[in-house]
Amino acid sequence: MTHRPTVSSARPPLDLDALLEPLCALALEAGACILRHYRPDVAVVTKGDGSPVTQADGEAEAIILEGLARLAPDIPVVAEEEAAAGRCPDASARFFLVDPLDGTREFITGNGEFTVNIALIESGVPVLGVVYAPALGRLFAGGPEGAWCRNGEDGRDPMRVRAAPGPLTVVGSRSHGSAETADFLERLPVAGFAACGSSLKFCMLAAGEADFYPRFGRTMEWDTAAGDAILRAAGGCVTTCDGQPLRYGKRQQAHDADFANPHFLAFGDPAILPRACPDAASPAS
Repeated sequence: MTHRPTVSSARPPLDLDALLEPLCALALEAGACILRHYRPDVAVVTKGDGSPVTQADGEAEAIILEGLARLAPDIPVVAEEEAAAGRCPDASARFFLVDPLDGTREFITGNGEFTVNIALIESGVPVLGVVYAPALGRLFAGGPEGAWCRNGEDGRDPMRVRAAPGPLTVVGSRSHGSAETADFLERLPVAGFAACGSSLKFCMLAAGEADFYPRFGRTMEWDTAAGDAILRAAGGCVTTCDGQPLRYGKRQQAHDADFANPHFLAFGDPAILPRACPDAASPAS
């Protein structure tokens, strides 16, 4: 399900398609920076929330922030490391979400499943997304004209979710599995389970390589926005557990921190939703 927001008259129109390629170029530049640090002896620091961070995270984020300031100086940017340092702008109805190195644990262990994530949010909806996996040489993007993937230097290969088969191929976190996920999947016919790091899970759904990604662990908006945008552009959807689209720009949450996500379900074919959650409401358009 692709959600196309109506840009209000209070904000000038934005050419989303023209912006997508420059965002891809920024992700490629940040990815090249990350690869310069991709080695077994990379220094790791533990942040206050217990998550790891490396020099690559900070340098890649700086590249993206500088590039976005040139491309769209009037659009606020919420970026993971800036937010961790307490520097977070007032997110308006239109803002960027950036995770410069999603899957830092995968980066540290050297399995290649880490990504650069850049997304544009309009009125709570991710409308543009770029996910670049530098160690794998795969670039994924999505916007109003659909979703596509580029492998190495090759041209764009269009992506579209596949129709849900009977037994589902499920993808889940390599570093953040949970017993709750295993219990949830017992109600579904599962043909296979693939563990994967970072936002590549969304991209697997968008490319028709898997069907369903349930997440019952903690995530933040910058972890999911770019992959969510790509999946929506490919015909899929991401919902809360009551069937409503996952929203962005969540602040002053009584039960959690700013920009924290609830548990969510990502679907290739939206027709899977009633099978996964029979009591859920239909996703709002």
